[in-house]
Amino acid sequence: METNPILPISADAAIAGLAATRPSDAQGVVHELAPQPVAKADRIQTIDLIRGMALLGILMMNIPGFGFLGSGFNAILRNPTGPDFYTFAIVGTAFEGTMRGLFSMLFGAGMVLFTQNKRELENGPTVAEYYYRRLLWLVLFGVINAYVLLWRGDILFFYGLCGMLLYPFRQTKAVWLIGLAVVCMGINSIRPELWYSNLRGNRAGYLEAVNLEKAHKKPTEKQKEAKAAWEKFEKNFAPNPKKDAKERKEMRSDYGTVFAHLLPENSNSETFYTYYGSWDMLLMMFIGMALLQWGFFSNKLPTSTYAVTLLVGYGLGLPISWFYAVVSQIDWVQHTGQMVDNYRTLPFQLYDIRRVLLALGHASLLLLVYRSQVVPWLMRALTAVGQMAFTNYLMQSIICTLFFHGYGLGYYGKLAHYELYYVVVGVWIFQLIVSPIWLQYFLFGPFEWLWRSLTYWKMQPMRRTLATV
Repeated sequence: METNPILPISADAAIAGLAATRPSDAQGVVHELAPQPVAKADRIQTIDLIRGMALLGILMMNIPGFGFLGSGFNAILRNPTGPDFYTFAIVGTAFEGTMRGLFSMLFGAGMVLFTQNKRELENGPTVAEYYYRRLLWLVLFGVINAYVLLWRGDILFFYGLCGMLLYPFRQTKAVWLIGLAVVCMGINSIRPELWYSNLRGNRAGYLEAVNLEKAHKKPTEKQKEAKAAWEKFEKNFAPNPKKDAKERKEMRSDYGTVFAHLLPENSNSETFYTYYGSWDMLLMMFIGMALLQWGFFSNKLPTSTYAVTLLVGYGLGLPISWFYAVVSQIDWVQHTGQMVDNYRTLPFQLYDIRRVLLALGHASLLLLVYRSQVVPWLMRALTAVGQMAFTNYLMQSIICTLFFHGYGLGYYGKLAHYELYYVVVGVWIFQLIVSPIWLQYFLFGPFEWLWRSLTYWKMQPMRRTLATV
């Protein structure tokens, strides 16, 4: 589930952030029209632009889930040299969690815009009905992504559920939204801290038991239990060739075998993250709603504001992220016991702080590049990718599962970690080329069109005509 935000977004947008929109210019006459998707002329270009960057960036974090054995990360961290480690360090430090953070911010901002840009009709569905209908379809798309396309890292399911909690806060002031985000961050830290406290207790009991055994004394039952629990935990870091071989074999098999292999993982993750991962997403959604009010992602602030945000975001975020993503993880794998002995609190609690800083830094950098007009062709391509983000997100699932799973090309577990990013670049090039071409002929991406049609329960126009242009 990964890895940046956007603002004025409309509920008719892609994946984690509904399509960016702004109110149309009034012409004196208001027609009593039913709520409908936002026209291209009403979109905010910088919203699609940042969404496009986030959509491409999230694949950097997702690609190991498509084609890399989870145990491979322990192997990389046990020997932190070579291209695999350097790739891990760069991607982890600069991007881990930041792209998904931006998507979550976009989703929150888009919820607000969706409710603002729809007019209530006396004899028709309310805005709330359209809003919740849209989210229910998003939940279904998430189920399809996980159980039909067989992507183990789907995020649509959780965004649909979390979005249902946001509606009552659509008119809340920005300062209170930031306060809610801080509360969510605090709640999100409680469970890991309790787990770590229990782990430290097991570690202490283990050391006591070992010392007593060395002195030829008998540990207490409690110390024996702690010792057993700690030793079981340490086995998580030990290589398990049989388990790896089983996973490679099943993931390189036919569709039914891959489905059966991933079914327990997908069902368990959907249950776990629904209860324990929602705070992570909600805190970013609340921040996105606040940033919408401040005009940050709609490119309304002075250049100096974006420059300062860039410097603060990178200046604080990158050092914190290096400690979190590289230093702490190496210690966690190589010196687990010493790390638990030395740190009273879990170092990985820095995750949310560093990803907020880096997400805003990434967004600020892109907006500054956009204002400079240095690479207009790239900005146009990224904007098209962002406008089709829902389609492009699902296409990443389709392309990568067909490339790595056995019912496709069967490359699962065959590529080194750094080689996975050759696939990422290939998908980037494909989507940067195809998205602008598609939008020359069609109003929406195919999955955007389907989602909008289901939301409004009416077939939406698809082909571009002179009238729609």
